[in-house]
Amino acid sequence: MPLTRVPLGSGAADVAYDRTGTGPGLVLVHGTGATREQWLPLTEAVADRFTVVAPDYSGSGGTTDHGGPLTLADLADEVLAAADHAGLDRFHLVGHSLGAAIATHLAAHHPERVRSLVLHAGWAHTDSRLRAQFTYWLDLLHADAAHGTAHFARMLPLAAFGPRYWERTGTAANEELVRGLAAALAPGIARQVEVDLSVDLRPLLGRVTAPTLVLASAHDQIIGADQQRALLAGIPDSRYQEIDAGHGAPGEDPAGFAALIAGFLDERRAAEEVRAAGAPAEPAVAARA
Repeated sequence: MPLTRVPLGSGAADVAYDRTGTGPGLVLVHGTGATREQWLPLTEAVADRFTVVAPDYSGSGGTTDHGGPLTLADLADEVLAAADHAGLDRFHLVGHSLGAAIATHLAAHHPERVRSLVLHAGWAHTDSRLRAQFTYWLDLLHADAAHGTAHFARMLPLAAFGPRYWERTGTAANEELVRGLAAALAPGIARQVEVDLSVDLRPLLGRVTAPTLVLASAHDQIIGADQQRALLAGIPDSRYQEIDAGHGAPGEDPAGFAALIAGFLDERRAAEEVRAAGAPAEPAVAARA
């Protein structure tokens, strides 16, 4: 597992990442409480044609740091450092949830590095509703501090999964999932939720130049449609698509989630190849919310 050291505002981090496959660079940024393993289905789907770099940012997986407060800029620096260490000059960039916020920040500050951008379940800024939600998460995590993450893990399927999960899942299977989540949630999740509370990308959206897919979940109970509309309105070259799932689409429908993203990435790769060959590319039709 490669590691790269990154200076942050409060100290240094040793960022762990996976590098898989061959072809144009693709960087994947996981969500709050998750790890780079969130991306295994997508990595498997595209590694034959993309060089996939999937880092753990601070608080997750194999990455270690100073243990203090984090900022969105810190996490974006970690992701960019992993891409640099892996030898990626320009790359496609995909983020889920907090990972989408990190990816947006990176794409706005380093537009020359990002070939295309996929934002799943992202948001433009933490408004009063999201602030109430993330504060509730912190309350649950603090209550869990003495005995793991049992309360937070029990809340997650209710908040993150859509109707199709509940139609096919019985009580015993859900209980098994809750136990697995309690064991697997990143130890630094509370520090990451503090970053969730700080997100305000509105001044940066217009600086994103990469062709962008705003990928929403039709049954997202965490991030509302108003936030997707804000991303679409703010990012100049953006288009919209939905997946029939909840906020946790990477876990609820891994194959469908991977297929949608792979389709967009393949489209962008083909467009770049056409331009490189000197022929005019077919313009993409943007479907806005």
